[in-house]
Amino acid sequence: MSGVTTIAGGSKALPLLFLGQNTDPHSERGVECPGALPPASDPDLVERALKAKAALGDQVFVLGHHYQRDEVIQFADVTGDSFKLARDAANRPDAPYIVFCGVHFMAESADILTNDRQTVILPDLAAGCSMADMARIQQVEAAWDALADAGVADVTVPVTYMNSSADIKAFCGRNGGVVCTSSNAETALNWAFDKGEKVLFLPDQHLGRNTAVLQLGLSLDDCVVYDPHKPGGGLTREQLAAAKMILWRGHCSVHGRFTAESVDDVRSRIPGVNVIVHPECRHEVVTKADLVGSTEYIIQALETAEPGTSWAVGTELNLVQRLAKQHTDKNIVFLDKTVCYCATMNRIDLPHFVWALENLVAGHVVNPIKVDADTEKYAKLALDRMLALPGKTARD
Repeated sequence: MSGVTTIAGGSKALPLLFLGQNTDPHSERGVECPGALPPASDPDLVERALKAKAALGDQVFVLGHHYQRDEVIQFADVTGDSFKLARDAANRPDAPYIVFCGVHFMAESADILTNDRQTVILPDLAAGCSMADMARIQQVEAAWDALADAGVADVTVPVTYMNSSADIKAFCGRNGGVVCTSSNAETALNWAFDKGEKVLFLPDQHLGRNTAVLQLGLSLDDCVVYDPHKPGGGLTREQLAAAKMILWRGHCSVHGRFTAESVDDVRSRIPGVNVIVHPECRHEVVTKADLVGSTEYIIQALETAEPGTSWAVGTELNLVQRLAKQHTDKNIVFLDKTVCYCATMNRIDLPHFVWALENLVAGHVVNPIKVDADTEKYAKLALDRMLALPGKTARD
């Protein structure tokens, strides 16, 4: 039995669901899978995946994000960060089906960059991104109205991280803004400040702050945090007028877990350890680290590191464990003592992967990701502006 709560005035709010007994498909993506989902205990899942992939041949192109679990990424035709994979999909125009083993915003980007004859499939629609979900289009539009009321919207350029929904990318496209990745955020911010006096940075406050302060030379006082859950973002007109960086109150649930104490602890346990972290980490973590960079930067740094060196890595655990297995001549550990995988990335498991492929073999397309034409137009405009930026290759 489930009920629906009401708020003042009698309007309906969220349904009350008993744990393990009910679901709400209107608020939960992917809670229903047409057909029978293979049980995780099926010992033949690997063989079934191999058989289905072989049957599909060149009809299917499988993309695997670095943060995927090993049981899934072994079937990827290419691996990489989200933007690289979206471009890889676009570079395979003859593959009618793109199976994206990643999360929802990544599949959206792939759909935007591929042609109309291709279909992007996400094996589990519940594989979202908590950071991307922290910036909803209605919230961002309300924030833009608040900036207009404060008289600063006309001098503000929106910049969104790749880890955002297609709606948010399109908002930036419509309003003269741009998309960035963690490796070209500095270039994107310089571009934005050439066009305006302020930047509205979405949705990751930490990447925005770290880039502005450590790479552009701004001060922490130049940055304010806009909280979409507070009236006016919790900021006064004077604060908005004085700020250069208006940071959205969003963060990565994995990288946000690392603390300055994590760095201090690993240094006390492992003499001479090198600490390398992703710029989605908190400012106090990044300033204590030895090296900071994108996922691809971290991978390359460990590949070229001297044998016998020790490394504490502040990024998603699946990748850290994979790097440790690949480089047994180095001591590679997770930065924090607490084990923490990306929960939404891990929604893509072998049962869902097999289910998606076997349905394709049977002629059924499940979980297609399609961005509407208007959103695609303006999101692509923001992506194209990023591609036109000088300097570093775009990587997450």
